Amino acid sequence: QVQLVESGGGLVQPGGSLRLSCAASGNIGSRNVMSWYRQAPGKQRELVAAVISGGVTNYADSVKGRFTISRDNAKNTIYLQMNSLKPEDTAIYYCKVWVTGRDYWGQGTQVTVSS
Repeated sequence: QVQLVESGGGLVQPGGSLRLSCAASGNIGSRNVMSWYRQAPGKQRELVAAVISGGVTNYADSVKGRFTISRDNAKNTIYLQMNSLKPEDTAIYYCKVWVTGRDYWGQGTQVTVSS
């Protein structure tokens, strides 16, 4: 069974930065895709960024140039460095890992961007 634990959310002022972490436990193998999603109140969950086990990354247009996803394969952990945060980035951020045809989700961490 794969479990994901996110951390690093909080309250930040516009223009500020936060770094989210997601640690995976269990067998996620050597070929997987780890990603961050977010869901704002009243909106659908959307992909923010993803990184495959080989290191290729993909970003939503709304965060390109501001967010950076990275992974530490030795620790089964991914990170999301979020810079130049905007109020519209406010959401619950979820970590997801795809492995052997299944998706596993974390419990989410709240990010609030407000002055």
